[in-house]
Amino acid sequence: MSKRILIVEDTEDNRQIMRDLLSSAGYELIEAQTGEDGVAMAKSHRPDLILMDIQLPVIDGYEATRRIKKDPALRQIPIIAVTSYALSGDEAKTRAAGCDGYVAKPFSPRELLLKVRQLLA
Repeated sequence: MSKRILIVEDTEDNRQIMRDLLSSAGYELIEAQTGEDGVAMAKSHRPDLILMDIQLPVIDGYEATRRIKKDPALRQIPIIAVTSYALSGDEAKTRAAGCDGYVAKPFSPRELLLKVRQLLA
């Protein structure tokens, strides 16, 4: 059975890149475009992993991650921040919010796939 990944990303081009990469690697994908929808889809679909943008409409990725990690039924789902926030301290902020991994945009497809595989192992 293939692993299910929730992509929470508001930019279609970024979702398309991740969709192409991850579907060709055999993963099942579901997508959300806002932080709020991401939290709702995490609850309804229980993905094996979440790729979370930080700059999102409605609620940002930090808050979406906090809400997911606060839910006892969801807290074990690994979350990788995939973000253009790449300044000193930004990775620490994502980890403080509850993210288990961090990939800066623009990302190397190989790096993203490696992180996904590590957290799903």
